[in-house]
Amino acid sequence: MRKWMQDKLKRRKKSEEAAAAGPAPLQPAYFESPPESTSSKRETVEAPEPDVSNEANLNRESAADAESSANAKPSGAPSDGVRRPRRRRRGGRGRKRPGQQSAGQQKASSGDSSVPVRSAPAPPVVTASATQQPSKGSVVLAVGLPGSGKSSWFKRHSITPLSSDVLRSMLFDDPSEQRFQDLVFSNLRSMLKARLIARRPTNYVDATNLTPHERHNWIKLAKDFGYEAHAVFFDVPLEVCIERHNRRDRTVPEDVMRKMSAKLKAPTFDEGFAKITVVRVKQKEE
Repeated sequence: MRKWMQDKLKRRKKSEEAAAAGPAPLQPAYFESPPESTSSKRETVEAPEPDVSNEANLNRESAADAESSANAKPSGAPSDGVRRPRRRRRGGRGRKRPGQQSAGQQKASSGDSSVPVRSAPAPPVVTASATQQPSKGSVVLAVGLPGSGKSSWFKRHSITPLSSDVLRSMLFDDPSEQRFQDLVFSNLRSMLKARLIARRPTNYVDATNLTPHERHNWIKLAKDFGYEAHAVFFDVPLEVCIERHNRRDRTVPEDVMRKMSAKLKAPTFDEGFAKITVVRVKQKEE
């Protein structure tokens, strides 16, 4: 038993020494090769050199095939491969692009004479007579000095005009009142406007209406309501007017009559009158 234990300790000690010393270093070994026989010699065959021109052609063909396959993607697809929604142009599908021709125009331009090309119809010509509306009636202005016979002419033709003298009598109890001219004629225009709204066919205004400026408002009012403007010009000499006016109960001073005569301008068609009637004094036979 004791011998067995001693042998075991010796073996353990030897194994520990071997582990501490490490493995033995490798030593080169030389082996002699047996001589080759002539029968076992290998024959070396040189391989043919590769054809560089054929290889370049093959590379070009493969590159062309790759490029054609890359270009075979659908038109409109982005280069990065991401599909984006298609944007619609303004005007819808039926909108014609600038420079685009219709089918008939393309055929005509290609020389096909069998297809007639229809041109757009010309717009209708609108004349002044077609656009002008018929007149609703007329507004007749009396033009003349006091004493020229305006009131007598209206009575002789059984006409009741809108008179400035009558309106002065109604408003101020005096037909010769001259201090409120603006008030008198504003009321006179309101009365004429009421007749035009009521569509009275013929309307007369009895006033002096000496200048184009005084007549302009009456002409404009008539045309605004679709009426024609007419004038009755009493072409009577100043001396006759003064003589007639002196016979009346109400008189206008002679110097005022002469100032009014200097302002008097005969009506013309350029002012907008459609008709002008001239009334003159009948000459006495000697």
